[in-house]
Amino acid sequence: MPTFISILSFLFVIGFGYYSQDVYTIQRKNMVQDQLKARDIVDRVTLNAMLKVPRHHFVPDNVKKYAYQDTPLSIGKGQTISQPYIVAFMTQELQLKPDDKVLEIGTGSGYQAAVLAEIVKEVYTIEIVESLGLTAKKTLSTLGYQNIEVRIGDGYHGWKEQAPFDAIIVTAGIDTIPQPLLDQLAEGGRMIIPAGSPNAMQLLLVKKKNGKIKTQERLPVRFVPFVRGKN
Repeated sequence: MPTFISILSFLFVIGFGYYSQDVYTIQRKNMVQDQLKARDIVDRVTLNAMLKVPRHHFVPDNVKKYAYQDTPLSIGKGQTISQPYIVAFMTQELQLKPDDKVLEIGTGSGYQAAVLAEIVKEVYTIEIVESLGLTAKKTLSTLGYQNIEVRIGDGYHGWKEQAPFDAIIVTAGIDTIPQPLLDQLAEGGRMIIPAGSPNAMQLLLVKKKNGKIKTQERLPVRFVPFVRGKN
């Protein structure tokens, strides 16, 4: 149920035609309280990161007013920014630590990378759609993130030069887990990835222990397809 503050924020926008930074801050706090804490997001560092990252800076101007709603939004080129709950859920599943090095496949808007960067030491993120990757890089730089490196390219093969990674997150749906990503996952590392057929996709939690891979289904999901480069 909308809070009184949420209703006031909405009326402000209707009356004045724009959102102030204070309104975005209020909406972000409501998002964390109503969409995350009220469900099953309990990890303190994840909640703090979601509270800090300004999601409205990662979406096109025409949808900024929806930035903190519980829904994915189009960012162009057939791609989306995931709903806040999914971003938080995937982040929480990785059980991140401050000194971790994380690989993200599918930079998109850069929002997930920013959330990760609030928690860990290094984030390496790959985006195959050049225009999205360049825009995300500019946004992240403008917001002052210095621990994120963006690469334009096919994420299927990971980022071998920077491997191994303590955690890997994939933000596009694929039929099977790419072997290069499994190879680049550090011993004791965790990967979260949407995999399976488009109509039966599951968010999989992958763990590597003693060189062996263990996979667990965590949540039924829908993601945009994993885009590959031309052979």
